[in-house]
Amino acid sequence: MCGIVGYIGDKPSLPILINGLKKLEYRGYDSAGCAIVSGNERMEVYKAKGKVSNLEEKTQNDDACGTLGIAHTRWATHGIPSEINAHPHVSQSGNIAIVHNGIIENYAVLKEQLEKKGYTFKSETDTEVLAQLIEYAATEGNGDLVSGVRRALKLCIGAYAIAVVDRRNPDLLIAARKASPLAIGIGENNEEFFLASDASPIAEYTRKIVYLNDEELALIERGKELRIENLHTGSVDYEIKEVDLDLSMLDKGGFPHFMLKEIFDQPTVLKDCMRGRILEKDGKYRVVLSAVEQHKDILVNAKRFTIVSCGTSWHAGLIGKQLIEHFCKIHTEVAYASEYRYNDTVIEPGDVVMAISQSGETADTLAAIEMAKEKGATIFGIVNSVGSSIARQTDTGTYIHIGPEIGVASTKAFTGQVTVLTMLALALGKARGTVDEQEYNEVLRELTLIPEKIQTILQQNDKIKDIARIFTYAHNCLYLGRGWNYPVALEGALKMKEISYIHAEGYPAAEMKHGPIALIDDEMPVVFIATHHQLYQKIISNMQEVLSRRGRIFAIVTEGDEQVRKMCAEVMEVPATLACLAPLLSVIPLQLLSYHVAVAKQLNVDQPRNLAKSVTVE
Repeated sequence: MCGIVGYIGDKPSLPILINGLKKLEYRGYDSAGCAIVSGNERMEVYKAKGKVSNLEEKTQNDDACGTLGIAHTRWATHGIPSEINAHPHVSQSGNIAIVHNGIIENYAVLKEQLEKKGYTFKSETDTEVLAQLIEYAATEGNGDLVSGVRRALKLCIGAYAIAVVDRRNPDLLIAARKASPLAIGIGENNEEFFLASDASPIAEYTRKIVYLNDEELALIERGKELRIENLHTGSVDYEIKEVDLDLSMLDKGGFPHFMLKEIFDQPTVLKDCMRGRILEKDGKYRVVLSAVEQHKDILVNAKRFTIVSCGTSWHAGLIGKQLIEHFCKIHTEVAYASEYRYNDTVIEPGDVVMAISQSGETADTLAAIEMAKEKGATIFGIVNSVGSSIARQTDTGTYIHIGPEIGVASTKAFTGQVTVLTMLALALGKARGTVDEQEYNEVLRELTLIPEKIQTILQQNDKIKDIARIFTYAHNCLYLGRGWNYPVALEGALKMKEISYIHAEGYPAAEMKHGPIALIDDEMPVVFIATHHQLYQKIISNMQEVLSRRGRIFAIVTEGDEQVRKMCAEVMEVPATLACLAPLLSVIPLQLLSYHVAVAKQLNVDQPRNLAKSVTVE
């Protein structure tokens, strides 16, 4: 959520800041703003409600030529979306400006104390409280901004990533983080520095990135080497990472929306996900994951896996549970990270906690693994973003390598996560001796064919677009599946809710009789995921129950299935595959369906209302 951009160097900062904010639009926001510092103690602050384009239009005719600046896209927490509540926030004197991601939980107490000292507030935000607190702390510390920031942050409870500037010092940019991501890009010869919530706004300028750790303060001075301090212990060493980000994935590539591009990316990126990991020789397949090879004893001897995740990643985790229990015979649980972290969780020696997150920055998932780590669990991460907070906090793990995902509604990350979970389960099952050799080879071979089979499904795009028109008139939808396809029903319903704003629920098909069947009528589309597997006949029985109540059925079926076709208003076909791999195919038509419904309703597909790509607050 929210996005921070900062720049200090020898170029005008405004174009760099605006460009950076556009790169962060996918994170979700409701307003945008920037502060530009130039000579003569001048600081210009611009804010606009709505899109970054509104801010850009507002600044076009202004002479903001300073080479130091900070900018922000805001996703409202404290205070409604408005220009007053938009960042940057400025201290009472007008000297200090700050942008902030996260939540200062004790802001009300701090605000009350500052009001008693004569400070007044214009906005409803916790961030303005932090701006005033920094000014107060700096004043008490003989005007030193660095010590003011340090002292103020020690008083704050909660999460933050901040960037701070002072109009009296155009050569200094201060950044700090706790439980909210922040990356610093280093230009050539320390002549310029870039600041952002993730690497995407930085990668076109430099590949040299430093990721701040919790409670670290960065002093970024013009022409000087970057200096990083821990809030409590002083200067710390830091690692400069070379970021390999495919910039071509940051544009739409001729597609009308990022979401559609990313759906069509899946055949290519899943090959990338498997490249170098699935090896074949003389018709025999094997999977090699470095994480398993390097931590084999811990993973093979694990007594229990617990998968913690949120949203789409939680749905992938439900499939992961089935894969691990099927191939590895290890008891596996799946927990919402937001609940797991607050439960009185029992963690025993030999437990492995697996965190799944596309961004690697999901606040609840990060807090959950920190808690589990403190209790002695081994932490295994499955993330997409290299260098992310979760990737750095885990003991080991596997990247999904599907490239940046810009659309808020996750598509290729889901199939990438399921692909990695399949490879992981097979690698562990092989090491444990719990998977049959013939099945092991058969599943790996079939997994390598999945990208090609997805490509054939994508050829039905126009047909699914026609089916989508029917759904635009619906107020509610029901998604039903069983076994391996039950999590796909959940994921399909989530996609429909996220971008079309149609209420949709996913259920195990047999559970329909325990309540949801009361909702079925001729106006409610019912989507069945009915590919061939061991529960196929039971799915047909569930369909009959819907038909007898005048329900309209839309189904995902295996190619050539005439039995189900006769029962449906429309069917969407997928190629035949093994039951355990069916989710990788059956989810594709549901992604396309939700996309085309949203387009038909003329909604903002890539940036749906109220949602953010990276949820970095509770």
